[in-house]
Amino acid sequence: MPTIALVDDDRNILTSVQMALENEGYEVRTYTDGATALAAIGQAPPDMAVLDIKMPRMDGMELLRRLRQTSDMPVIFLTSKDEEIDEVLGLRMGADDYVRKPFSQRLLIERIRAVLRRREAQDDGAERNEADKVLTRGRLVMDPLRHACTWGGKPVVLTVTEFLILHALAQRPGFVKSRDQLMDAAYDDQVYVDDRTIDSHIKRVRKKFRVVDDEFSSIETLYGVGYRYKEV
Repeated sequence: MPTIALVDDDRNILTSVQMALENEGYEVRTYTDGATALAAIGQAPPDMAVLDIKMPRMDGMELLRRLRQTSDMPVIFLTSKDEEIDEVLGLRMGADDYVRKPFSQRLLIERIRAVLRRREAQDDGAERNEADKVLTRGRLVMDPLRHACTWGGKPVVLTVTEFLILHALAQRPGFVKSRDQLMDAAYDDQVYVDDRTIDSHIKRVRKKFRVVDDEFSSIETLYGVGYRYKEV
């Protein structure tokens, strides 16, 4: 099983998440600050890292920047609700996903699994199955194995969850997807999230696309029903 470096200055989070991950069979190394983690990761690189953004001595953003100088290992950020700007910057710097605090341990585990599966598929270079093929819908291009998304040739940085939701919509333009269907596409069936969580994800996806195209309107809301993708 993969080795995971868990970095957070909250010892309660370290202990509880470490136990949950070890119960899933992962080897976990814990650190309470970024500087200590950087030195240890340099000596014995793990398979992936889960980093809190706000930490003493060296925060998660600086730790990620230094890690990316020598490593492309997968990284997931732990963020607070008021850190949306940091989330976007972190993803642009090379983080693979982020999970907001407070979070369920099961949700974090599923995000870890999703990121590791994607990295394994990239490393294997295996022949793509249908779900892994590059999806092109008008100005939208999505490459699931590379977790790459562009709109009119301009990159749009999405989290794993946002990518899965948009991919589910874009696979069948014009067809309505309910919130339950989008939850099934983005979350493991053992993870319960409120259906309003999907609304929040859709809102953030639209916001990110409007950064590169202020007239973006390809995700349509059908009130009381769900969402659909309109190809342009």
